[in-house]
Amino acid sequence: MTQATLSRDLDEIHATKTRLSDGTVAYAIGVKQPDEGSAANPDAKAEQQISRVLSGLVTSVAAARNLVVVHTPSGAAQYVASVIDRQPIEGVLGTIAGDDTVMVICADDHGAKQRAQWLLDVVSKG
Repeated sequence: MTQATLSRDLDEIHATKTRLSDGTVAYAIGVKQPDEGSAANPDAKAEQQISRVLSGLVTSVAAARNLVVVHTPSGAAQYVASVIDRQPIEGVLGTIAGDDTVMVICADDHGAKQRAQWLLDVVSKG
């Protein structure tokens, strides 16, 4: 099985990366997180989801005009793009993924700078 196939399968079954009580990291299905299902701010919910899933998968983030360039380990870009695409992130129009790079397309240059910093802050919390 390829990394891309595994990433798509994990995404389809809504598996999330979770830290276990012994400190190890594993994928879990059906784990209810605090504030899930609440009428919380969409950005806050997106932040929680992205932090939980993408910590350790994003190696660098940079803004370039209306784009955010996200670097990942080899084979992880499609999974990272899929997670970002599934979140209601204001100002993000979509993503394009290669093997180890994701381009996040934002509505404008200022929004890309804000989203790049936001993504860096979010993934560093995990």
